[in-house]
Amino acid sequence: MLIAIHLLSKERSFLAHKSVKRYVYEIGSELIRSQYNEVYLGNVVLSFNVWNIGEVIGVFDRAHRQKRITREQLDEVIGRFSNEITRLKKISRIRIIALSESILESSWDVLIKHHIYVADALQITSAIEIGCNEFYTGDEKLHKIALSSGLNSIYLG
Repeated sequence: MLIAIHLLSKERSFLAHKSVKRYVYEIGSELIRSQYNEVYLGNVVLSFNVWNIGEVIGVFDRAHRQKRITREQLDEVIGRFSNEITRLKKISRIRIIALSESILESSWDVLIKHHIYVADALQITSAIEIGCNEFYTGDEKLHKIALSSGLNSIYLG
């Protein structure tokens, strides 16, 4: 799980990747829940790279395939996630980051340099593109790459 926090106007905002921690308990879930609370309090804006939405659903599906959640729970968690995105759009507390040409091209460089999955490279380049000042991840390798890319990365372990 990673989130990247940046300043947007005078508000804090964060980019969430694999927000499954909000819906399915994993290490780091408490921090993610507290960040969502900050969104609803109006203190931060949640930002998603458009690729993240599919990734989050994929993580939910993996939890189902691993029998960590039932089919009914899978349907429920996908519905909750979708409803939350809709609700946050209505109150202007979410920003969906398009995959621009510059983000894509930068991600290819990160992918080749660090030999990581394209989705992870996209997270790093998206965080850089939107000017994040904090980047949270539960992936130690990604944490190190984020640090080497100039992001203030915090490892959730």
